[in-house]
Amino acid sequence: MQATEQSRSPGSFLREFAETILLTFLIYILVRTFLFENYRVVGHSMDPTLENDQYLMVNKLDYRLHAPQRGDIVVFRDPHDRDRKLIKRIVGLPGEILEIRSGRVFVNGRRLEEPYLADPGLSSQPPIPIPDDSYYVLGDNRSNSSDSRNWGVLPESEIVGKAWLSYWPPRRWGVILHTAYGDVP
Repeated sequence: MQATEQSRSPGSFLREFAETILLTFLIYILVRTFLFENYRVVGHSMDPTLENDQYLMVNKLDYRLHAPQRGDIVVFRDPHDRDRKLIKRIVGLPGEILEIRSGRVFVNGRRLEEPYLADPGLSSQPPIPIPDDSYYVLGDNRSNSSDSRNWGVLPESEIVGKAWLSYWPPRRWGVILHTAYGDVP
């Protein structure tokens, strides 16, 4: 006579339940460590693109496959507090020379079009060479952002991942749009 589901021992059920919980936990850890991470926007430095208290999924795998690009919105470790993470947009790539004149960004002498800005601000910065392993990042709300203008270039090793998906608040649900520039300068 064959055993049926009803004739299994309580110990068998508990073992299977524990295995399921353990497997779920391991999958969660692997996904969080290597693929995705959630992030909460704190502050207004990325207005109007992202808003305070908006929740995002960050794609950690993307930059294992290819290098960050101009226009990408990235989450990275704060240069002054490694336990804290920030979010900004990449405007300068390794090997380029970046300058800011009256709020306008120039890369290798050519003006960068930034359609996502509501107000570019009025800041200026003399030309700065970006090292081979670094990026220049700015907030989209330039008059209310601590970014590469304040603390310098961002080492690639500090980038956690690319903002990928907004999941809160519900009116902001969707894929995060990144400005594609192609061969700008």
